Amino acid sequence: MAVMKKVYHSDPSHGWLAVKLDDLKMLGIEADISSFSYIKGKTAYLEEDCDMPKFIKAAKLKNITVEVKEGAVRDRSPIRSFRAYS
Repeated sequence: MAVMKKVYHSDPSHGWLAVKLDDLKMLGIEADISSFSYIKGKTAYLEEDCDMPKFIKAAKLKNITVEVKEGAVRDRSPIRSFRAYS
């Protein structure tokens, strides 16, 4: 089984999983991500309650395990100022 290593970023009220846009395309879910997630450059920051589970489920269906590493926890994540995923 293949493994994808991803970083989970959070602040006191929310969290996001950082994934490459190419990973979303490869899994065929780039059109299924909500505007509650964010995007900057070639990285999407998937909202923890809705989009992160979609990503993990889609990976599992392709026999890919997602290993999640905790990133820095901040008072207010800069991810909140990125543009909404669309």
